[in-house]
Amino acid sequence: MVICRSVALLLVILVFYSCKKDEDSLSIVPQLTFESISPSSVQEFGGPITFSISYQDGDGDLGENDSDVKNLFLQDLRNGITYEYRIKELAPQGADIAIIGTLDIVLNTISITDGSNEQEVTFDIYAVDRAGNSSNLITSSPLTIYK
Repeated sequence: MVICRSVALLLVILVFYSCKKDEDSLSIVPQLTFESISPSSVQEFGGPITFSISYQDGDGDLGENDSDVKNLFLQDLRNGITYEYRIKELAPQGADIAIIGTLDIVLNTISITDGSNEQEVTFDIYAVDRAGNSSNLITSSPLTIYK
């Protein structure tokens, strides 16, 4: 009977630890994943265009309350123009907690750069946390711009 209780207790402990969230093992360097772009085609000078990305950060220092700080970057790969954004603070300073979520980045308008009637463009996206760690670089799916 004692052996059965010991085995049962061991099983409960194993189940508890195997169900523990992976958040404890997340990197302190922010990691981004491209989710979607909407719409996937837009008329020239039209918009808005929304890029949805997911993020995870092991120490929670992604985001900033200072409105002058830019920490999210969207680069047009046709011409190298970089649009700068601010991710608001996602976890309190000093909290040192893992965070996971999604963000929407809105680009209000876009134009064709080569004089054609239709052009395809992709964007590189990355973020920088309060410690200065740059996330991985992700690339959007293509956006078609038409006249």
